Amino acid sequence: MAGAKLTWLGHAAFRVEAPSGRRLYVDPWLGNPRCPENEREPERVDVIALTHGHDDHVGETVELAQRFGCPVYAQVELRGWLAGKGLPEEPTQAMNKGGTVDADGIAITMTDANHSSSQFENGAPVYLGEPAGLVVGVEGAVRIYFAGDTNVFGDMELIGRLYEPDLVVLPIGDHYTMGPKEAALAVELLGATRMVPCHYGTFPLLTGTPDACRERMPGCEVLAPAPGETIEL
Repeated sequence: MAGAKLTWLGHAAFRVEAPSGRRLYVDPWLGNPRCPENEREPERVDVIALTHGHDDHVGETVELAQRFGCPVYAQVELRGWLAGKGLPEEPTQAMNKGGTVDADGIAITMTDANHSSSQFENGAPVYLGEPAGLVVGVEGAVRIYFAGDTNVFGDMELIGRLYEPDLVVLPIGDHYTMGPKEAALAVELLGATRMVPCHYGTFPLLTGTPDACRERMPGCEVLAPAPGETIEL
């Protein structure tokens, strides 16, 4: 059986393909400026998982879930808000930090993150819980830690110790999240040897680069796929 695959879809959107062929989309903002045209209309979505409620992460979640009838896993407040936007009420898909769900062989664990999580409706912010990271265990093949939007924080060491991810996905753009300097410390705290950067280059404000990470992470392999490129894990 083939191994798992990870495809960057621009910004913080990813597709994880399990050895069985099941497809998990993480933070599917497929309308982002860097998402390839041929990836904007997926042929199949089996599972969606969200780190937090900002537009650039929720993306087309409602449309995709309605089209494919797939489960959407998110923190309880965000999942409840999505139910108000047309998704079914489903308590088994409403998670919180420390919890793990099994999506037919894909284990999703919610971890801490430091950021914010909201939408604006009628000019006022709507609270959508706290931001989170996700540890995805893919049918026993590999564990991937998606940090979500965050700065570096000391408890990343606990995430590394508890879940021992084979690959970490970190935001590096700076301004709204950590940049390369903090990402280098995150790699150290996590004990990571392989890292995929995201949340960079989408807008001029996001100035961090993979090369700046490589300069600061000599002991970690920085894998920087082009949008639409797939990494075999």
